[in-house]
Formats: sequence, structure tokens, C-alpha cells
Amino acid sequence: MNPETEFRDGLEKLAEHYHDILGLLGEDPEREGLQKTPMRVAKAMQILTRGYSQDPHKVLTDALFKEDYNQMVIVKDIDVFSLCEHHMLPFYGKAHVAYIPNGHITGLSKIARVVDIYSHRLQVQERLTQQIKDCIQETLKPQGVMVVIEAKHMCMQMRGVEKQNAITTTSDFSGVFNNLNTRQEFMNLLRGE
Repeated sequence: MNPETEFRDGLEKLAEHYHDILGLLGEDPEREGLQKTPMRVAKAMQILTRGYSQDPHKVLTDALFKEDYNQMVIVKDIDVFSLCEHHMLPFYGKAHVAYIPNGHITGLSKIARVVDIYSHRLQVQERLTQQIKDCIQETLKPQGVMVVIEAKHMCMQMRGVEKQNAITTTSDFSGVFNNLNTRQEFMNLLRGE
């Protein structure tokens, strides 16, 4: 499914709801500038939540290769764009993912795709971090996985405390990353040390 040209069921109904929302906000949904807005927003929301119709486990297994490599594999600076489930406002930043293979590797782009699939759902950063880690751990069965996400939240920037420069960092890890030295190696490699 191409999220820019193919849409899920319910698109028309979603647009009708956005038409009603515009009126409830005090706007005239029939004025020229807003006539097409309900459908535009409905399409945008389906694109921003396309992760619900994608299987991240399948993405990993579609590019699974037997390999005896057993050192750390890191994919860092993966762009993250998601919607906070509390206010449906964006949060955005970078994800850094590491795993130590245990007989199998996956295509490097597949790690970024897993991040993309989970981030294209209504989320909280903490759960997003855990879901990425769990998916890679359960699917690849590596010696361990570590995920760090650094993000800014529009719900903190545009409303509430209105703090423009606050960055939230979350991490989760499994297996050999329970060892402090292994976690430290990952963090050093992230910083380029």
C-alpha cells in the first residue's frame, strides 16, 4: 500500500468528522479555504497512522540472513515522527538501535522500517521505545537489543509548559545490554568515541 495514494476504509467518514470538528471550533467549513480541508486532514491522519496496517515482525523476517557475525550492529539517527496519543500532536527526533546478532542478521533498512511502523501509530515515547526493542528481540532472537530515542514533543512546545528546547530521552534494552559495559560501548559509539 502506498500511503500517499491508497487509503484505508473509513476515509470518507473520517472526513465528515473533521468537517464537523471545524464547525465545533467556530469555523465555517464551507468557506473557500476550508472546503477541501476535511478530506486533506483525513488523508493526512491515515498517512500518519499507517503503522496500524503494517507488520513490523514480517519486515524483519523478509530480510533475515544467516550470518555468524556476533558484534554490535548499530543503526543510529533514524528520524522519528509520531503523534502523541494524549493530544494527537507530533513528537519528533532520532532513534538509535543496536543489536548483537545470534546467528542471524536483518537488512539494515529493516531496522529503520520497524521504527517507522511503530512511530506511525498513536504513541507515547516510552512505549514506542519498548515496542521497537521487543519486536527486534522477539523476531531476530539476538544476544541483546538496545534502543534510545531522543525527541521533542509539540504538546510541551505549543501548549502546557511551552518549553521549546526540552528533549525527552528514553531507553530500553535486553540480553547482553543488561551488562553496563555493553551499554557503555553502545553509548560511546553513538557519541563517536
